[in-house]
Amino acid sequence: MQRILQPGDIEALDHTQPPRIRLPQPASLFAERAARLAQKAQGHPIGEYLQFLARLVRAQQQAAGTVQTAAPDPALIARAQQHSMPLLPAAEHIPTEWQGVLDQLLTTLKNEENLALAPVLSALAAMNFEARQALARRVLLGLLTEPGDLAAAPIAMAALQVVFADRASRLQERDIPYTDPATVCPVCASAPVASVQRIGARADGLRFLHCGTCATEWHMVRVKCSHCESTEGVRYQGLEGASGTDESVLAETCDQCHHYRKIAHQDKDPLAEPLADDLASLMLDLLMAETPYARASLNPLLPMAEAESAPAPSTATP
Repeated sequence: MQRILQPGDIEALDHTQPPRIRLPQPASLFAERAARLAQKAQGHPIGEYLQFLARLVRAQQQAAGTVQTAAPDPALIARAQQHSMPLLPAAEHIPTEWQGVLDQLLTTLKNEENLALAPVLSALAAMNFEARQALARRVLLGLLTEPGDLAAAPIAMAALQVVFADRASRLQERDIPYTDPATVCPVCASAPVASVQRIGARADGLRFLHCGTCATEWHMVRVKCSHCESTEGVRYQGLEGASGTDESVLAETCDQCHHYRKIAHQDKDPLAEPLADDLASLMLDLLMAETPYARASLNPLLPMAEAESAPAPSTATP
């Protein structure tokens, strides 16, 4: 009896095909991100915060080696593929392991004796199981409505990222559905924090959207809006020569939905890391605040990432 191959099976057999999915590798993901944040912090207007995040991400790297999440139920995989829906929407499938990771992060941060962080760390440590689960859901949904949520969100998200990246890393490309729309993560349904044009091997020259929660990347052709999927009115804006800017990071704008999302180019900077470079290009957000375009999604480690109105630098170039 002949077996009919599905699209994912065909791609898996052909090693010359461009990858549709790039699954996270937690062992290197957090190490590379921490190094990039530390590099970008030098002389940066928000250098102190980037240095703090570099320490936080290094703590994520240590915790990543202690986590082992369960494989998803095959029935969930089949259902997601049948209905072209994300495999495990984050806010509906929160592994309890994240709470142990949170405790590890809190211990590491407490050892730094950072007085400014002390109230936040104490509040997170004092939360019971149910309160932490509720916080995780609010963070994942972007509904930071409770007192203290904004301060706690980056640390809670850091713990969640570790377990979601671990779970995604245990999948196979054939497990991951083709989703409709293709503008959310096919694994955890989170919005992409940015996109990145990769270099090397089968991914060379291809643009991938990067999930801010589980770090899965999925291919999307260039000059296509990553928010509404329009191919019309897509343009790029950047900054030249201003302090704290990076010419390898551009804002991809769409005249159809009037949103923008950043794209990092590894061909211009091989060390570009989507989440870290998005944080480090704050000046570009300040420029975009003076345009008709709204940011499509926030950076999960900077809940206040939407820049407030400020005079646009005169160095903007389309």
